[in-house]
Amino acid sequence: MNDILEDWKRSQYCGVLSAAEIGQDVCLMGWVQRRRDHGGLIFIDLRDREGIIQLALDPDRDPEAHAKADRVRGEYVVAVKGTVSARPQGTVNPKMKTGEVEVEVHELRILNTAQTPPFQIDEYSEVAESIRLKYRYLDLRRPTIQNNLMLRHRVARTVRTYLDGKGFLEIETPILTKSTPEGARDYLVPSRVNPGTFYALPQSPQLFKQLLMISGYDRYCQITRCFRDEDLRADRQPEFTQIDCEMSFVDRDDVVTVMEGMIAAVFKEAIGVDVALPMKRMTYAEALDRFGVDNPDLRFGLELVDLSSLVKGSAFKVFADAVAGGGLVKALNVKGSSSLSRKEIDDLTDFAKIYGAKGLAYVKVTEEGWQSPIAKFFTAEELVALNQALNAETGDLLLFVADSYRIANESLGRLRGHLGQKLGLARKDDYQFTWVTDFPLLEWDEESKRHVAVHHPFTAPMDEDVSLLATDPGKARAKAYDLVLNGSEIGGGSIRIHDQSVQSAMFELMGIGAEEARLKFGFLLDALSFGAPPHGGIAFGMDRLIMLLTGSDSIRDVIAFPKTQKATCQMSEAPNVVDDKQLRELSIRLATRSKSPA
Repeated sequence: MNDILEDWKRSQYCGVLSAAEIGQDVCLMGWVQRRRDHGGLIFIDLRDREGIIQLALDPDRDPEAHAKADRVRGEYVVAVKGTVSARPQGTVNPKMKTGEVEVEVHELRILNTAQTPPFQIDEYSEVAESIRLKYRYLDLRRPTIQNNLMLRHRVARTVRTYLDGKGFLEIETPILTKSTPEGARDYLVPSRVNPGTFYALPQSPQLFKQLLMISGYDRYCQITRCFRDEDLRADRQPEFTQIDCEMSFVDRDDVVTVMEGMIAAVFKEAIGVDVALPMKRMTYAEALDRFGVDNPDLRFGLELVDLSSLVKGSAFKVFADAVAGGGLVKALNVKGSSSLSRKEIDDLTDFAKIYGAKGLAYVKVTEEGWQSPIAKFFTAEELVALNQALNAETGDLLLFVADSYRIANESLGRLRGHLGQKLGLARKDDYQFTWVTDFPLLEWDEESKRHVAVHHPFTAPMDEDVSLLATDPGKARAKAYDLVLNGSEIGGGSIRIHDQSVQSAMFELMGIGAEEARLKFGFLLDALSFGAPPHGGIAFGMDRLIMLLTGSDSIRDVIAFPKTQKATCQMSEAPNVVDDKQLRELSIRLATRSKSPA
């Protein structure tokens, strides 16, 4: 029978003991990491969320505790009373926080036994993610995951403290709300009391935080759950957490300044890093010109070079035709990488093709000149000009893409990021921020033959571009801003439209007629007519931010109970089928009955 605690009270965590506590009596509780029998003397490594302490059990000191320790196995839950002592000379473990001390146990209680776990509960064992997620309650005992979640707590605490000091009010917004078009598919919840109707889980609190501004709560914040039914990847989950903020009577610089301070406070508190303020800024056009993407990684150079003007008249038709057709020819100089094999270059080509490139031309710069199938198409003068534009030197590898503006930029920009990782140009502990501003307000969707919002339909145009909505909407820029860290967008926001006529014009440009706008957004349009202040805000992806702070490779390592890439929970086996009685109560009839995907 397992022992009962009765009057035992834990005095402190295992992982906080140090030489300062030598001689003190302690009461500790936790899980057995490992047990070692040294010919009578038994050592137990006891673990809790703060770390591990070594317990020493001597049969001469307490035969009963020693006898119990002989029965203990890994992951048993135990409580001990003992005295902190210095480890004997030669046994200090400098790799442990508690490596200078141990606890001489004089009483032990077994609180619970445990089966042998399917994997070792430590940070060194290699375990398949599918097994980790199936036994997530065991995976959560591992030090790395525990440290990630404790850092997440510190970040949330810092955010709330900082925003409270800036006058923000934390106000909750609905989880069961109305389905509105916000870019991704909604998760729908059927209503039992209103048969045939559905709630939607919020993709963001966007409309509600704007309503709070109209209601006079001029600084709102919330650490909130959001839901999007979209294809998943390493840094995306169907349910995720946002640090959500909105401010009234502000313009772009006001929001940016306050949020920079918040991020700086988070980095200082969470990992002790001082962030230089103000952060860098670049326009969307500059980001695409230099890096090909709107979320550039600034930890390394390897910038894109536009060669269109130099090759438009060349004999190489692939380049010349791309420019003649209104496209671009852009290139990267991968310094000192001419030793890459043909197989490695083919792999880079395949990577560029993922983003629409038809191919990837390459040149190895040797002492004799260009080594490449395309070298013969250029005159000596053109080669000199291209080498100068690319700062090409012996040993360099030049990579070219010729395509439309979008494909040339994105494919080469994504390839740049891939090379930064592959060649070790980017360090995880180098934090490079930049704000990206002046995004296009709208873009033309060829399939639906209408404009769509680049961010969302409530984003305000730049003041000087409002007139373009009637004449040339594709050229209008948005009062939008993204914060990018090491190639990842960690936050995005905008100044909102607070004028009902401008909002109606936006809806019209997006092909949303007055009747449809009234049906989908009537409550917002009504609210805008009752004195809406100028306002704007931002949302930070908290999961992605924690992933970067911890240096994790997957967002799943910073969420307590994440979903797989198929949006399933391998531990709880959600989503699962429900019985016919529940479906009838919801007035739902299934066309097919499938098994639970988990």
